[in-house]
Amino acid sequence: MIGQAYHYLLLGAMILLGVLIIVSIIRSVLGPGISDRVIAVNMIGTIIIMLIAILSLYRNESYLVDVCLIYAMISFLSVVVLCKVYTGVYLQRKNMKANLEAVEDNLQHQEEEVIVVEAEGQPEQKEEEAVR
Repeated sequence: MIGQAYHYLLLGAMILLGVLIIVSIIRSVLGPGISDRVIAVNMIGTIIIMLIAILSLYRNESYLVDVCLIYAMISFLSVVVLCKVYTGVYLQRKNMKANLEAVEDNLQHQEEEVIVVEAEGQPEQKEEEAVR
């Protein structure tokens, strides 16, 4: 009796997680931004890890826990790579360099932009003071 309830509980959890994977796939396709898509892909990986763990209990197969751990590492690395690619695309759109050696160059470029903006704002302040 309890074994049968346990069986149905695990089966229901796997079905629910399958539906959540479909919803996450839809979110990753329709997401308004790249960050939403990366989060959806991460969520899909996490749900698959949970599915493998539940399947391990359902089938009484302990080797699936090892598969689950390996998949968790691969999922983590894929999200790190996607974030790195996203950061590179963002920096490229901002006309900045994306390697570590160019951090100082990027900061200098940003400081130059701030100086230009401040220099453009100063004549307006002088005109306002002249009017007073």
